[in-house]
Amino acid sequence: MTKRFFIALFSMCMMAFSTMADDSFAEATFETKSHDFGTIQEAKGPVSCTFEFTNTGDKPLLIIDATASCGCTRPEYPSKPIKPGKKGKIKVTYSPIGRPGAFKKTIKVKTNGKDRTTTLRIEGTVIPKK
Repeated sequence: MTKRFFIALFSMCMMAFSTMADDSFAEATFETKSHDFGTIQEAKGPVSCTFEFTNTGDKPLLIIDATASCGCTRPEYPSKPIKPGKKGKIKVTYSPIGRPGAFKKTIKVKTNGKDRTTTLRIEGTVIPKK
């Protein structure tokens, strides 16, 4: 009985180590991680930009969540996995209404990738309504 137990334990350990040795992963490689809107007019309303990325890993990339540092900034991201080698986009919309002056906002993107969290940044200056 003891011999069978050790053989089973050894087999389970070998299977566990073989799964841990798997070097494949998903990875979001962004073309750029920041966008400067420059000077924008409050009267013209919300502005948007798009952050493009490629899954440069070996496994499908899943965007788990994207959250902005402020309610004035809204990220939109793909809900379906991005296959290895394929591209995806995260659209970020900033609302300048009632926010004159300079702004700097961050968007935290959480994935199942090698780097679990990526920070994107937007900035600019809002010219107030007259």
